[in-house]
Amino acid sequence: MDFMTDRDVQKYLEDGYVVLDGLLTSQECDELRQRMAEIVDHMDVPEHCRTTFSTYDQQHKEQGSSDYFITSGDKISFFFEKGVFDDKGEFIVPVQQSLNKVGHALHAYEPLLKKVTHSPKVQGIAKKLGLVRPVILQSMYIFKQPGIGGEVTPHQDATFLYTEPLGRVMGLWIALEDATVDNGCLWFIPGSHNSGISRRMVRTPKGTVPLTAFIGRQKNYEEEKLVAAPVKKGAIVLIHGEVVHRSAENTSKDSRHVYAFHIMESQDTRWSPDNWLQPTEELPFPPLYSK
Repeated sequence: MDFMTDRDVQKYLEDGYVVLDGLLTSQECDELRQRMAEIVDHMDVPEHCRTTFSTYDQQHKEQGSSDYFITSGDKISFFFEKGVFDDKGEFIVPVQQSLNKVGHALHAYEPLLKKVTHSPKVQGIAKKLGLVRPVILQSMYIFKQPGIGGEVTPHQDATFLYTEPLGRVMGLWIALEDATVDNGCLWFIPGSHNSGISRRMVRTPKGTVPLTAFIGRQKNYEEEKLVAAPVKKGAIVLIHGEVVHRSAENTSKDSRHVYAFHIMESQDTRWSPDNWLQPTEELPFPPLYSK
């Protein structure tokens, strides 16, 4: 039997998202979390995070931070929660609880995550949705730390990962722990993927600071239309590139670890050269249907 049913496809097309249980076993989830703990133990903290704060340094720090972000597409980079460093750049929380996410090329360089990304079930999902030449754009390990995991406000992924035509990008969001209403599960506005986008994040001209800017305006989304999507450990959520979604801050004592990546149907699709993320010589966007 297919991992994704015709009914699942229908729900994805109608609502802009669908939850599929049992992509990974509990043990597979634990192995991925253990591997990430090892990566964090051995990470080099980026220099801009260690800079001592002063008003003079603030601009340099922000420049360093945006440089680090915009060049993270073809490597493994570390992004921290607010308030985890003191003014000398030292950790004031345990290192394992300091990170917001690790990205954006885990799918290329980290064997366990590469295996999940290219797994038969994931390839089967893409085939079931009729994708002919899907490529992997980026990947992230998201921590949603207990008590400090920040809110992700309502947004559409196509704001950041823009294609012509639209409708070619999908997020795949794998829960490595239960995601509940208390620890920051996803919320969606069903059907909101049919209205296009009103805002884009684009690269600014070379030599400009900051390195990215928003064009267009964020819509005001009606909070009462958001529907919670709590999921069990090992489940995958498919997220249409234009569906409006968010996650609340994590006020609970439980973390909410997730491995997420984005794919794009590359056949007859133009990837915008204005997007922050660009393929590089070191890492062109790899095809999903190969190992």
